[in-house]
Amino acid sequence: MSGKIFDTIVLGGGPAGMSAAMYAKRGNLDVAIIDTSTLGGQPVNYLEIENYLGFDSIEGWELAEKFEKHIDKFNIPKFMMEEIQEIDLVSDIKTIKTLKNEYKARTVIIATGASASKLGIKGEIEHIGKGVSYCAVCDGAFYRDKTVAVVGGGNAAIEEAGYLTKFAKKVYIIHRRDELRADKIVQERAFQNNKLEFIYDTIPLEINSNAEGCVGSIKVQNVNTKEITDLSVDGIFPYIGFTPNVQGFSGQIMQNERGFIKVDDTMRTSTMGVFAVGDVRVTPLRQVITAVADGAIAGVAASKYVEELKTTAASVMEG
Repeated sequence: MSGKIFDTIVLGGGPAGMSAAMYAKRGNLDVAIIDTSTLGGQPVNYLEIENYLGFDSIEGWELAEKFEKHIDKFNIPKFMMEEIQEIDLVSDIKTIKTLKNEYKARTVIIATGASASKLGIKGEIEHIGKGVSYCAVCDGAFYRDKTVAVVGGGNAAIEEAGYLTKFAKKVYIIHRRDELRADKIVQERAFQNNKLEFIYDTIPLEINSNAEGCVGSIKVQNVNTKEITDLSVDGIFPYIGFTPNVQGFSGQIMQNERGFIKVDDTMRTSTMGVFAVGDVRVTPLRQVITAVADGAIAGVAASKYVEELKTTAASVMEG
């Protein structure tokens, strides 16, 4: 890629990134996608998506596959599985250095998404892959006829807990409040599932091992009575929210106290020529449909920005 300068580089190949790349390409920009993983983003980890307009229900991987097939019609270069070493967003020409190449662009659209937040309790990190998992779709089948716990009370927690009942004989849902945060339709479905047991007003304290060194139990505490209980479980699935993936460029743009990127209504960040879309930005709703909308807005905004840059440069040369 030596010497080549793209109009726009999209960092991230999830729904927001793919949408941004498509709209930027339709705006006649020379655009590329760079991702440290494969295309798809968060939806690949979802069993079913029931709130994406146009589909009563569709598996996450299938929706992601449809997105990819769509953008493939535009012949957008995709550089996947690239380990990023350094990112410069503040210079006029932005630079992304990976182990394989150095990429340059006039604008960058950040679509790096967010990762599942950790519980931050003793025993969590040591048991990742040994009973602690952040993806029920990925690992649910390992818990056939076993007992597991899901921590959280939002849509993701309740929906994934329901999915886990296809394999587990019992699923505890541990929630720190006295009622769930999930949509009412999701709650109603969960309350009819006799494999689910709800433990309210409770927080996790510690994860303990069994004789084999895998998860054996989780110690929890009632926030009102302060009573501590040790629940025997074989697996633990935390679904308590997300942390933005801003490694490598955090501090080069305005962010809130949790690290999410601040943008205006055209997805522009505080840094000239840099846009942010999807789960990585400050937003009241993190859904596939809003991520795709973000990408569309940013793609169009980036097109206008690059057009202005080129018009200004041409005027300077004429002058």
